[in-house]
Amino acid sequence: MADIENPLVAFNFGLEIEGKLSGYFTKVTGIGSESEVVEHKIVNPDTGETIIQKIPGRLTWTNITLSRGVTTNVDVWEWRQMVVDGKVDDARTNCSVIAYSQAAEEIARWNLENAWPSKVTGPEMDSSGQNLMIEEMTIVHEGIARVS
Repeated sequence: MADIENPLVAFNFGLEIEGKLSGYFTKVTGIGSESEVVEHKIVNPDTGETIIQKIPGRLTWTNITLSRGVTTNVDVWEWRQMVVDGKVDDARTNCSVIAYSQAAEEIARWNLENAWPSKVTGPEMDSSGQNLMIEEMTIVHEGIARVS
């Protein structure tokens, strides 16, 4: 009988770029992949019945969005500036999204291939509010693997 495990609970997330932790994020969405479904009509040779067989088509990797409070760290903006300056090949890199427990221990890791930031947005600013300033970054990539 298989061991039953409780779901992991992440306290925060890190983005590691070329082995260096870029900072902590409070929210990560979009980790995954999807295959288009292609319907293929076949005829059963024994019965002559027409069957619609569904087969996997084109594979796509979903974009990953990370959110964090604004700090003095501008590495995300510098990485994005490489793309803005037309240096996409230089901006492409392998990186990892890491989930950490409340005890700051790594509990899960996803490795991204040839990733680069397609979008960075700064915070909505309102001096009458008491909300944290939040910035978001969208990363596109050419492959993802959960390694732990």
